[in-house]
Amino acid sequence: MDFWDREEQEEKNKMEIKKKEFTYRGKTIEELKGMDTREFAKYLKSRKRRSLLRNFQKIEEFVNESKEKTSKNKPIKTHLRSLIVVPKMIGMKIQIYNGKSFIPIELTGETLGHSFGEFSLTRARIKHGKSGIGATKGTKHKAKK
Repeated sequence: MDFWDREEQEEKNKMEIKKKEFTYRGKTIEELKGMDTREFAKYLKSRKRRSLLRNFQKIEEFVNESKEKTSKNKPIKTHLRSLIVVPKMIGMKIQIYNGKSFIPIELTGETLGHSFGEFSLTRARIKHGKSGIGATKGTKHKAKK
């Protein structure tokens, strides 16, 4: 086998390797989108399943309203942080309120089964800097001006 043959073989191997398709509990996204929301609940863990079944009506209303808004090219904004992401929502770009502003999020396969509030944090991360003058005993007697 000479150099050129090896190079061609490597190119063929690269083409054969495909991107792994996303699955959720053994189901592809197409299969999940074909399911009813209540059928999808069977694949969730107990806490999320109960929440989804209790708020089934709210989730259906949100999906219907968001489809109407996307057809009119309006942004989808919501304060509902407790809603569970279902397969019908995949691909949507929504804005979730965190108490101060709307955080834009695109829903993908990895977000299935999570609640909206998990993607829009209400508390900012604290970054501690150096202490200022007067904050410690060593700087207590220094002039503040």
